[in-house]
Amino acid sequence: MKLLKRTLMVVLLMIFLNYTLISTTVGMAGGTAIAVMIAGAVIYLLYAVFPGRISGDVTNSTPVRLQILYGGCELILVSAVCLMAEIILYLVFWPGMTVGRALINAIICGALLFALAAEGVIRLLVISKQVKMAQKLLLLLMWWIPVLNMFMIWKVCRIARMEYEVEVHRQEMNEVRRETQICHTRYPVLMVHGVFFRDWHYFNYWGRIPAELVRNGAVVYYGNQQSALPVRESARELKRQLLEIVRETGCEKVNIIAHSKGGLDSRYAISCLEAAPYVASLTTISTPHYGCRWVDEVLKKLPGRLVKWVAGKYNTLFRRLGDSEPDFYGAVYDLTESYSKRFNEEAKNQDGILYQSVMSRMDSAKSSGFPLNLTYRIINKIQCCRSDGLVPLESAVWGQYLGHLKVDGKRGISHGDMIDLNRENIRGFDVREFYIDLIKGLGERGL
Repeated sequence: MKLLKRTLMVVLLMIFLNYTLISTTVGMAGGTAIAVMIAGAVIYLLYAVFPGRISGDVTNSTPVRLQILYGGCELILVSAVCLMAEIILYLVFWPGMTVGRALINAIICGALLFALAAEGVIRLLVISKQVKMAQKLLLLLMWWIPVLNMFMIWKVCRIARMEYEVEVHRQEMNEVRRETQICHTRYPVLMVHGVFFRDWHYFNYWGRIPAELVRNGAVVYYGNQQSALPVRESARELKRQLLEIVRETGCEKVNIIAHSKGGLDSRYAISCLEAAPYVASLTTISTPHYGCRWVDEVLKKLPGRLVKWVAGKYNTLFRRLGDSEPDFYGAVYDLTESYSKRFNEEAKNQDGILYQSVMSRMDSAKSSGFPLNLTYRIINKIQCCRSDGLVPLESAVWGQYLGHLKVDGKRGISHGDMIDLNRENIRGFDVREFYIDLIKGLGERGL
């Protein structure tokens, strides 16, 4: 049906676009010619405003943003098809055309098609959340360069189309399971961030994940530790937050989902700060339980003065951003392999708590941007092992291991992808659905 509607739209547009030639060739009378021209103009304008509804599958239930996004893709596709059809038309019928009228028709046709395509591109540039800023800038800079502009438009359109399909599919799934509340658990979820980030209100460390969990029935809280502290200090802050949640809600316990260093903070709070009675489960995501030997080596090789300078700059910046006493060096040192040996002797698993872990894997430095593309290369050189760009694969195994996540091809899943850092849709891996399944599993265990 969609193909049929799109084909019909192309035919109607072609009639309107070539009105100048058709009217003279057929010999339309004045009234008929005006009626056809008005009808064609109305169809053209309606299509420019509602392309998704006219030639696609967009309905009233589709969110407005997605309607605009889909419409942009449709405008680009249909205008491209019309352009190819127009070229074929001119090649076939050029010998029998009047040159002057043919040129006038070509100019009008080109202008109208350019307007449709330009509108489609503008829709994608303004509305798409998946097209990166660099790609948008490249398209704006290259729009006048033949071949390159077509390549960039095709790439942007492909990303936008995938974005539409992913979001519509997610909307449909959420509609189906709205009544089931599959992420409803006995105990609320406490999400604990990793190092060098904070739980800011306007930039969620966990990207689109928390909103999706809440939409499916989860009750979500955040660790609210400072961005960079030694594990012991972060664990104290985490315990205070945990007790506050229990006191305010009467929930008795929480399910902790912790990313990166947040897993170490959580383990220390549970094992060494007497937080165990208030924790039902701890799921660590890409946590360096056995440390990162490459961090040991980097700290040894870098000049002490340089490390001190970087630490000072970081601490100054994050004081301004809300941390009271950030400690860059203390946080980094607690990621070392040498520290982890002492830490694991001290922070033993506690009875009655479900411990589970999961890890992802990058397959090339191109799987992520800076700095993970750099640290990925450093890990390969120093430790010669698989990693997510920051944590060696084997270091993340703790408790019940849920396995390491990967996708086909060389894209891989990075340390940042596991918290939806870039809000990017990755083909073959839906990070939001991964966390929904994770929380659903806790609920099925009675947690």
